[in-house]
Amino acid sequence: MDTKFPPGANSIEARDIAYQMHPSVDLRQYEETGGLIIDRGEGIYVFDAEGNRYIEGLAGLWSVAVGFGEERLADVAYAQMRKLPYYHTFNYKSHGPSVDLAEKLIEISPEHLKKVHFTSSGSEANDLVIKMIWYRSNALGLPAKKKIIGRIKGYHGVTIAAGSVTGLPANHGSFDLPLDRMKHTLTPDYPRDHLPGESEEEFSTRMAAALEDLIAAEGADTIAAMVAEPVMGAGGVIVPPAGYWDKIQAVLRRHDILLVADEVICGFGRTGNMFACETFGIRPDVMVTSKQISSSYMPLSAILMSQDFFDPIADESHRLGIFGHGFTASGHPVATAVGLENLKIIEERDLVGNAARLAPRFLAALKALEAHPAAAWSRGVGLIGALELHPGETPAAVGKRAQALLLEEGVIARGVGDALCFCPPLIITAEQIDDMFAAVGRALDRLVAEQEA
Repeated sequence: MDTKFPPGANSIEARDIAYQMHPSVDLRQYEETGGLIIDRGEGIYVFDAEGNRYIEGLAGLWSVAVGFGEERLADVAYAQMRKLPYYHTFNYKSHGPSVDLAEKLIEISPEHLKKVHFTSSGSEANDLVIKMIWYRSNALGLPAKKKIIGRIKGYHGVTIAAGSVTGLPANHGSFDLPLDRMKHTLTPDYPRDHLPGESEEEFSTRMAAALEDLIAAEGADTIAAMVAEPVMGAGGVIVPPAGYWDKIQAVLRRHDILLVADEVICGFGRTGNMFACETFGIRPDVMVTSKQISSSYMPLSAILMSQDFFDPIADESHRLGIFGHGFTASGHPVATAVGLENLKIIEERDLVGNAARLAPRFLAALKALEAHPAAAWSRGVGLIGALELHPGETPAAVGKRAQALLLEEGVIARGVGDALCFCPPLIITAEQIDDMFAAVGRALDRLVAEQEA
């Protein structure tokens, strides 16, 4: 199909189709239909090229904590651009913004996390963590201890290693993934997968037993780490059932397997605490953060690690004479300056507290929608949640149609399978939550009317 438009074509939609290859779409369908062109943002709202306003119910990609159009972040970026627009952290060099942000992250994170390394995305961060785990095993004289456990439906990015730990078939197909070092255990999806009469605690015990069985089958001496989200995001907002994290951590400790907490979506207030590890009583060896660290105003991620994790890596770098890794933009001064200011805004405006205070209203609104004939059940924690819809004959078709109808009602959400997922900016108000879910109700009414026609 030839979609070439002449240079200077005056339609942004036409030029988008002609010149851009988009992620996470059916590329041939995009050539046929194009996509929604977003022109500007203000608070919890974004506006398309025609001027239509939408509640951004997914905060962009689970990430714009402080909302759109925050002038303080623009001002800090401009000031840093003028002072030091770029520098690196290679070869025994550093700069103020990266130092300041690292110090701030250590101040607000769980107290056993002592070191920070910056990258530019969650995928990049998780990929590097896996490299560091392998490096660390070699440093400890454990060359066989290299396998990484993820979970079915887990999401950790799309680079080769991180994409392999991800447990979503859409991110594996035709990419020759996953790598054979990556293993996957069960999804802790209690509403969908529990046995008749099985309590949440009993279900969690079964999930821990499945992990124990996987470790026994592979050999504990070959498994280095488990990488897991406290709340599974892109897999459909799957909230862990009672007892799950206590039981999983006990298994990992028993077999000397590291735990990497992927807080890319959950971190910086989403669950009503600064980190979801606090919400669920998780003590990770490594914590990966991104998205809300800068409200995605700049590409930025940070790996936080314990001293026990760091020390063997540092010792090995001393033996070799170098830690042979680095990205050009790691610790970028503009990105880290914006990240620091973003964290100041989150603290000054008590956005973590806002998430905690509004969580009951948000979750109650989701719960109320369970009474709708299109809905099956809801789930969530803090200001992240999902509404599961009754499926149709084709998997995910109902979720896709509901997402499209909701867009027409002025709300951007994410269809994952046959669920609608929500993760609004942390600045959202009670009234805006009501507006968002009223629109969901209208969209579901239209969905049912179509199904009955």
